[in-house]
Amino acid sequence: MNTITLPLTNVRCMRCVNKIRDAISLLPAIQLIDINTEQLTVSTESPLPSLFDTIIALGYQVGYHYQLPISGLSCGRCVAKIEQALSERHDIAHFNISKQLADVSGLISKQALTDLIIGLGYQVVTSQIQYHYNFTLTGLSCGKCVAKLTTVLTQDNIDIITIDKNNLSVTTSLTADDIITIVTTTGYQAVLTTEDQAPDVTNNPIAPEPEPEPEPEPIIASQGTATQLLLSGLTCASCVASVEKAIKAVEGVDSVNVNLAERTALIYGQASLQAVITAIENAGYGAEQSEDDQTRRIRQQQQNQQTFKTHIRNATVSLALGVPLMAWGIFGGSMVIDSTTSQISWGVIGLITLALLVTAGKDFYINSWKAFLHHRATMDTLVALGTGAAWLFSMAVVIAPDLFPLAARHVYFEASAMIIGLITIGHALEARARSRTSKALERLIDLQPQTAIVVENGQETEQPLSAVVAGMTLRLKPGAKVAVDGSVIDGNSYLDESMLTGEPLAVHKKIGDHVRAGTINQQGSLLFKAEHIGTDTMLARIIQLVRQAQSSKPALARLADTISSIFVPSVMIIAILTAMAWFYFGPQPASVYMLVAATTVLIIACPCALGLATPMSVTVGVGRAAELGILIKDAEAMQQAAGIDTVVLDKTGTLTEGKPQVVDYKIYNTLTREQLVQLAASLEQSSEHPLANAIVQSAQQQQLDLYPHSDFMTYSGLGVSGTVDQQQLLLGNAKFMNQNNIKITHAETDFDFIANQGATPVYLAQNGLLAGIIGISDPLRKDSFSAVKRMQKMGLNVVMLTGDSIKTAQVIAAKLGITDVVADVLPDGKAAQITLLQQQGKRVAMVGDGINDAPALALAEVGIAMGSGTDVAIESAQFTLMRHSLHGVADALELSKATLRNIKENLFGAFIYNTLGIPIAAGVLFPLTGTLLSPVIAGAAMALSSITVVSNANRLRLFKPSQQHQEK
Repeated sequence: MNTITLPLTNVRCMRCVNKIRDAISLLPAIQLIDINTEQLTVSTESPLPSLFDTIIALGYQVGYHYQLPISGLSCGRCVAKIEQALSERHDIAHFNISKQLADVSGLISKQALTDLIIGLGYQVVTSQIQYHYNFTLTGLSCGKCVAKLTTVLTQDNIDIITIDKNNLSVTTSLTADDIITIVTTTGYQAVLTTEDQAPDVTNNPIAPEPEPEPEPEPIIASQGTATQLLLSGLTCASCVASVEKAIKAVEGVDSVNVNLAERTALIYGQASLQAVITAIENAGYGAEQSEDDQTRRIRQQQQNQQTFKTHIRNATVSLALGVPLMAWGIFGGSMVIDSTTSQISWGVIGLITLALLVTAGKDFYINSWKAFLHHRATMDTLVALGTGAAWLFSMAVVIAPDLFPLAARHVYFEASAMIIGLITIGHALEARARSRTSKALERLIDLQPQTAIVVENGQETEQPLSAVVAGMTLRLKPGAKVAVDGSVIDGNSYLDESMLTGEPLAVHKKIGDHVRAGTINQQGSLLFKAEHIGTDTMLARIIQLVRQAQSSKPALARLADTISSIFVPSVMIIAILTAMAWFYFGPQPASVYMLVAATTVLIIACPCALGLATPMSVTVGVGRAAELGILIKDAEAMQQAAGIDTVVLDKTGTLTEGKPQVVDYKIYNTLTREQLVQLAASLEQSSEHPLANAIVQSAQQQQLDLYPHSDFMTYSGLGVSGTVDQQQLLLGNAKFMNQNNIKITHAETDFDFIANQGATPVYLAQNGLLAGIIGISDPLRKDSFSAVKRMQKMGLNVVMLTGDSIKTAQVIAAKLGITDVVADVLPDGKAAQITLLQQQGKRVAMVGDGINDAPALALAEVGIAMGSGTDVAIESAQFTLMRHSLHGVADALELSKATLRNIKENLFGAFIYNTLGIPIAAGVLFPLTGTLLSPVIAGAAMALSSITVVSNANRLRLFKPSQQHQEK
């Protein structure tokens, strides 16, 4: 074990210290020795990266970070040479080497790093010229982001002049590209706005003039955020596969999800935005950036309205020609070329039909030509081939009827017109239905008011939301929506938070309580201080999470994408084989049967329904979940949740209120009750553990003064130790006492008595002897019993998992009707219990709220975090419940099952439709019926299939939980 001391940055208070301490306690083979706001000391056998990654993930900086300009590297071997040397050092956690820059984090000093690089035969550039750059920043949402970037930029060769969430001004010897690289590797974006050469700081008259730096392009966001593009030109699942393939081919793209239902692409990585748009356009589609939610919504509404109007117009024109022609044939009119008069008449109709095809039907032909140029086939290809073949055959009959036998001189102009009309009106109805799928997300966006009442110097003024900054005092009037997240500083009222939490009851807010953007004030007037604004509000985070989840794909969708990528070419091959079979083996006139069968196969097999089946259900399901106060990270989690058979519930803060109180005392020496609580509270005053808070609150309620403590140590899952008033104290469970050789056998009766009341007994040892037991009770939530019963009625095995004593756990479990109890579990043991259940063939959902639940949440098939839990727990979970009720767990599992069932219904319908439709279109029923399926009927069926899928998906908007949440 090596003892190392690491400097810390951006650690501002003891809460931050405790957050880091708790996270480190979960790391194997690392023992925390000491920590404060400036540094930490650990004993470890593990490599530095695991420790660095853990602390950085919490939003803090650890160790030293250098970005040194280097020269003399001419190829990849030079880069590899430095990388090899750095990888052999134990004092380096992370590094990234290019030919121009060495980006290194760790414990190594700058001089040692410089000497290492020089020793390898290269140079560390110490430029004498200083440059002044101004950058526009994006991606910074709060003060923590600014602090993080400031820490990274704090280097010997960079002087920060000004920095905020939107702008950066620096003086440096680095190039503008170097600064942009630093910003982007930190997870944000920077665009150079101005560049000036500052005075030469060393008065060197021979400093070389650098070449002007080109303005860098905007880049796609990374590190958990995504850039959304609005797409145009997509018609089917084959288009989705083509666009995703084109985007993934762009350098720097990590992953992409294209949503056919919303016509959007969600892109992760660090690729050039313009390069991505160019790649999409080169693939034959259109793309534009969605700047923000409001802009995206307006643009999508405009696109949907324009698309609907265009489809309706084209359908009307097409059906205006096709319906009379079809009626003519149905009611006895001749559609055979048997005279010069009929030849001329049908020739005129053929030209009119051609005009229709190049106007109302032009998009089918343009898109199919684009697809042909890119060596692919889409739905438009099938429609263009089908209608084009019908028109060409008909015109051939009109122009040269003598080339065809009399029975084959039938024209099919009505088929071309009707197919265009029916498919287009199907697209119009589909577009109208599609616009309803994201109503939940639209309602969330509508919650954000556009103005706020700012109070300055006693004056109230209404200002646009963009003018509100953190720290401002805002007035909230009755009936108004909260503009930003903040804390109440005056007044009290009831706020409707149902759109964020799904909880119908209004919540009372008073001084010190938090208010969330988008919630609605019902009665009184409040003054509150703005704390989180813009994209940093809870509402903005919810909107972002819902959008990402709606664009994600479960495994079923990926299967459908794989099939659709080969579906259209397969249909074209089937159509060719069908045509050949009818031509060589069919009855006369063979050419007519060949045309009808091949055209019908092409038309009926359009994969619109297949492409819409999954994204429509996911979009509606995720939106409905948001309305119920359930946030879902991705669609894959919903598919996993649908198969859950075991629910593991953490006790504290999940089944219980998470607000424990001291309810009993037992003393075994000369201390009074007040002294017992005073010592315990003095030891625990810096801890944020719920039981520690209960002890401190008890001391505060009794107005007891707390002593300073020293040598404070936390032992995860066991207890704490330290020195208070020159006395060595241990506070924890029985296992902790036994490890420290504290005799507790004489207190077992008192321990059992407290545990049998459902309270948690905590031992306090003073100078090596047991001083007393403090009983702490955390009351059950009022809906825990009904929620557990509901889950058991759903056929789920409910397990309670807790670090509490087995006796206390059994008492709590008995009250809830839970028979499977696992107690006395350390934080790392919770993850082991999840693994044990999985080894037994169980599919497990873990429900928790604490940082010690994070490993178990991440390991389970589905992790469900209570919304009031820690950020680490929420980040580790796939589901987050915005209201703190276990009924939300049942709601989430029920909705997941309903969504998966809906997806399967859609996919089944799409597959069965094509599986049955293609053979019927090819003529398998001809021996029984003597007739072939009309291309017109095929076009109507294809349009109907898409409308059916969209309508079925929208049924999820009507989903209601199986049981109303009743207080019991």
